[in-house]
Amino acid sequence: MSTTAFSTPTAHLAHNAFEHEQLLVHQDPFSGLKVVIALHSTAMGPALGGTRFLAYARDEDAVSDALQLSRGMSYKNALSGVAYGGGKAVIIGDPARAKTEELLLAYGRCVASLGGRYITGCDVGTFVTDMDVVARTCEWVAGRSPRSGGAGDSSILAAFGVYQAMRAAAQHRWGDASLRGKLVGVCGVGKVGHLLVGHLVKEGARVTVTDIDRTAVRKVSEEFPTVTVAADTAALVRTEGMDVYAPCALGGALDRSTVPALTAEVVCGAANNQLAYAEADIDLVGRGVLYVPDYVANAGGAIQAAGAVDGADFEKRRAQTERIFTTTLTVLRHAEANDLPPGAAADRIAEERINAAAHARVRDRGATAR
Repeated sequence: MSTTAFSTPTAHLAHNAFEHEQLLVHQDPFSGLKVVIALHSTAMGPALGGTRFLAYARDEDAVSDALQLSRGMSYKNALSGVAYGGGKAVIIGDPARAKTEELLLAYGRCVASLGGRYITGCDVGTFVTDMDVVARTCEWVAGRSPRSGGAGDSSILAAFGVYQAMRAAAQHRWGDASLRGKLVGVCGVGKVGHLLVGHLVKEGARVTVTDIDRTAVRKVSEEFPTVTVAADTAALVRTEGMDVYAPCALGGALDRSTVPALTAEVVCGAANNQLAYAEADIDLVGRGVLYVPDYVANAGGAIQAAGAVDGADFEKRRAQTERIFTTTLTVLRHAEANDLPPGAAADRIAEERINAAAHARVRDRGATAR
């Protein structure tokens, strides 16, 4: 197995990469595997995070994505209360064409080479069936099927967690956690977005959706006939009278064209890295929009994966995911009390927990050495 750098300009990455404990860039010419694994922090435990399989325009975009996503996993895990750090893997390629059994087995060997510092699972472009294959060459896989000793699809609790965060945002903004009668726009109705729509419809929310995958839209429409469909993301963002906007596709949803156009009072969704530019959080505050930081809202998937590693049953993991409601309120109240954007407030709380864990490890090592 060779670990090789490929087309990765260090100047482009210096401001991010050296915040991380480890960055592994690996390719296997026999299977076609080309993967980036970023370990942001193991202060709170082994780095836990899923495997994204996606075609990127440039290799450096994949590296940047892995760096950002792994940092988000550290913060997500710190806030959700699981004893794990943050990591992320990005396999470069079109999963519809490049994904093969041999590639997944090679990926498993790559993860195994880290000796348990990184525990992987599902993300965009990967599924439980893929993780079952990866687990044939690697023991550190959380996203396996129940018959293979795993916790199954983490989308189940990811969607439930976003729903709880949305309820908490409603409580903070309108003084009532109920979403009944609220108009919620869901952008992206794949694995998590589809399940989120189910929670919303069951409570009595009015829901409108969009997705570039028209098959995904059709499935939602068939299962939930009351759901309406927007022509595209731009149309959804401008929906008149929308109360909550839920970005549930890929990152960068809140960009310089979306933020000024938003009609919703609350943004709360499942997508990672929703803020496309540094000032987006501040601009949302300026427009009176309440933003729930993505890694606060979407922590249910990590909780489900962590529970699989720890051996916790589903009901225990679901109860822990339900506490995302309280975590969200804590972040939003901290932001309000300290005149901070919610993203900065969440970062501060997460960093305090990560730093405390890191200092405790240093003290423990010193005590052991003496």
